[in-house]
Amino acid sequence: MSQFIQLSDYDASIHREILDALTRDDNAVVEICEDRAVAQARSYLARRYDCDALFSASGDDRNQLLLMMVIDMAVYHIFCIHNPQKLSQVRKDRYERAIEWLRAVADENISIDGAPLLPEEDRRHSSAFRIASNPKRVSHM
Repeated sequence: MSQFIQLSDYDASIHREILDALTRDDNAVVEICEDRAVAQARSYLARRYDCDALFSASGDDRNQLLLMMVIDMAVYHIFCIHNPQKLSQVRKDRYERAIEWLRAVADENISIDGAPLLPEEDRRHSSAFRIASNPKRVSHM
């Protein structure tokens, strides 16, 4: 069970009655979706950041931007339980934005302000070298 997200944190993203209706008042479903969202975020951040410190934070010590992204991912997973065919475009967009943000953090295009980094030798060990190229161009014929 993730302690990073509290049930009251959802109030800024989804009305409580909608959340209760989607989960049928089963908080175990919410916890499962939270754990999945945290695991998904950890997979992007683990190479660069101390995920144990990031996700064990509570209250005001949590990074609010990361919290928002993980909640968006958890809400998306909750909505997918109900009826994935009738999923709101807003929820899809917010989920895709969260994944896009995590990819940018993983690619080191942006960073999380104030987040604890892994020790330098661990970061260096995980990426001995990096290969990159320019974005693919679109050629019209």
